[in-house]
Amino acid sequence: MTDGRSGVQSVERAAAILRVLAHAGTAGTRLADVTQAIGLGKTTTHRLIKTLLDLGFVERDGETRRYRLGLEVYTLAMAAQSRLDIIELARPSLVELARQTGDTVFLSIIDRYEAVCVDRQVGSFPIRTLTLNIGDRRPLGFGSGSLALLSALPDSDVRQAMEVNASHQSTSSGFDVSEIYQLVEETRAQGYAFNDGRIVSGMSAVAVAILGRDNLPAATLSVAAIAERMLPERRSQVVSMLQHEAEMVARRLDPLRRPREHTAA
Repeated sequence: MTDGRSGVQSVERAAAILRVLAHAGTAGTRLADVTQAIGLGKTTTHRLIKTLLDLGFVERDGETRRYRLGLEVYTLAMAAQSRLDIIELARPSLVELARQTGDTVFLSIIDRYEAVCVDRQVGSFPIRTLTLNIGDRRPLGFGSGSLALLSALPDSDVRQAMEVNASHQSTSSGFDVSEIYQLVEETRAQGYAFNDGRIVSGMSAVAVAILGRDNLPAATLSVAAIAERMLPERRSQVVSMLQHEAEMVARRLDPLRRPREHTAA
């Protein structure tokens, strides 16, 4: 227990150092100033900074002997920025889909083996289907958006996700691994994911993946409604709208992207 707490404490202290350097900007700051700012001894602070230097999170100017953030921090920042970008780039499509369908539209992205809802727009239909809040997570394969993300991954990644999430699937809504695999095949064949009330009874949803430049899923758009509004004829219309807007978002992400051919809904 002591070792675990010590590890957490080291991470907290390292994070405090990075925050101090972030405020210092490109000019950097002296070791003494960092020590004073975080309230630790000089030896402890120097040891932590040395580790951050070795990992590339901190740089030291040879002339001024000041410390500043390293390139590794900017690499992580760019990765985080790309996720923020897709929220902004996809928002016009969420608004348009909510306007056209009158239903609730969700934007989800992958975080390791989970799907995370990062944006939502509510349509004008009186019965609202608020099955996800922004920030909600689901194991890949659970729900239409999550299933669309999983189905767009290579087979090896699908298998790995199934292995990691097996414990969740055994107790959630009666799903099992074999059923998830079957749903993945169906999603790939028809060109969209369909959830017919498996998560919330009486609520259905369809989803389409947004593919990035590497042809991997950058995100997914999904529309949820009461089951009566997702009967085959209307479902086909909603899927067509989703595919169109997913392509629009993909082109905003990569203006040189070639149009994607969709399986007929």
